[in-house]
Amino acid sequence: MYWLELLVLFFYTGALLFIFIYSISQLSLVYHYRKAVKKGNIRQPAQVSEDYQYPIVTVQLPIYNELYVVERLIDAVANFEWPKDKLEIQVLDDSNDETVELIAARVAYWQEKGLDIQHIQREDRKGFKAGALQYGMSIAKGEFLAIFDADFVPQPDFLKGSVPHFESDDNIGVVQTRWGHINEKYSMLTRLQAFGLNTHFRVEQNGRFQGGHFLNFNGTAGIWRKSCIEDAGGWKADTLTEDLDLSYRAQLNGWKIFYTPEIVAPAELPAAMGAIKSQQYRWTKGAAETTRKLLPKVLKAPLPFGTKFHATFHLLNSAVFICIVVTALLSVPVLFIRNNSNSWEILINVSMIFLLGYVFLVIFYWNGFKDDKLSFWQNLKVFAPQMFMLLSVFLGLSVHNAVAVFEGLIGKKSPFVRTPKFNITDKKDSWKGNKYFSKRINPLTLLEGFLSLYFLAGLGLAFYFNDFALLPFHILLSLGFLLVFYYSVQHTRHA
Repeated sequence: MYWLELLVLFFYTGALLFIFIYSISQLSLVYHYRKAVKKGNIRQPAQVSEDYQYPIVTVQLPIYNELYVVERLIDAVANFEWPKDKLEIQVLDDSNDETVELIAARVAYWQEKGLDIQHIQREDRKGFKAGALQYGMSIAKGEFLAIFDADFVPQPDFLKGSVPHFESDDNIGVVQTRWGHINEKYSMLTRLQAFGLNTHFRVEQNGRFQGGHFLNFNGTAGIWRKSCIEDAGGWKADTLTEDLDLSYRAQLNGWKIFYTPEIVAPAELPAAMGAIKSQQYRWTKGAAETTRKLLPKVLKAPLPFGTKFHATFHLLNSAVFICIVVTALLSVPVLFIRNNSNSWEILINVSMIFLLGYVFLVIFYWNGFKDDKLSFWQNLKVFAPQMFMLLSVFLGLSVHNAVAVFEGLIGKKSPFVRTPKFNITDKKDSWKGNKYFSKRINPLTLLEGFLSLYFLAGLGLAFYFNDFALLPFHILLSLGFLLVFYYSVQHTRHA
């Protein structure tokens, strides 16, 4: 029993320690962000002078079976405020359904309007999105390449507010903008996603940029200098996050990513749990694959300690889900050890200190949420319930994401699975009948339902032992797994 208790506490404390250090790295980004806000250094949209020499820009739209949203996207980029003779649009179409005909019709329409727009089809989907972008780049006319996923609806002034930033420094390889949300108020799930993404773009990306650390192109709503992509080795399909992979290879070669949060590109958030899980799987597994591929190069690179520290935890951020699962599953046995053994008091107390990591994450999200125009109490009134629900769902997705991370770290390959788009913008819209929505329930969903009961038992033990130290954690866990299980089943049934 002694060695079993030691093993449980060792892994429990180790996982909490990782979360704790990761949370400190996020607090550091909050510092850089707040410092930039105080000094007025948050980058504004570029100003186009009268004598500005417009460069040729190629807009790339990687498409695969986007029946419901592709026309909306094409029309949006066709209305960019940019000289027609300096604008090229590539619809990189790997579709094999009715999307092909829709694209052909819109491309023909805009060609008649005098726009340089091409419907580009490959013989196969080799390399998926990365392969499509690499192929498009090989025939692109533009010095700069703007990329948009199918769920985006960029504003007409997008290029004017972003492309001129490249003139400020020849080492800028990417200009990344902020994502907006066209369906944020659709449901609780879309509100929570917007809440999380807003903090990423407001605090995390700003913090990395202002602190001089590595950041990432977010896969869409950004512009690349073609020579930067070529110098970094081009788009690669050996990870599911080709954007993160290329971002790090470019920055390791000395290129910079310029972040301008005041240019906002609206996009549609996944409204169904199955779509959220698909997106989360790709993001977390791809991040783990990129870690496996590039972390050794980052550690060997001649970089400042701060940049190397933040790059390490940036690449390892998906590993947080493995640590969450470890701490969650072991938290119930820890309750037994706390109340039935006197051998581990110091170690248990140390582990409880590391739980502050979750408090630090709340501070991180608070800075991404709070509106300086409102009072503290007005902000807190809205923030508290949203933060509670975000943490619950975040924890509820931990097993699903941890499996993806583990697969990425051990090198298990899987195909690029697209996130289904629904063209949902308000409450009257529905995904019912959407042909891309999976009608199958993943076996992991059953495990999520079981875990909600497991952590509910942890709540019961708190009262049995009269030990409430882990009660808030178990409330979040039981509710989170219950919500993820419920939405997974409910959304699949109504697909």
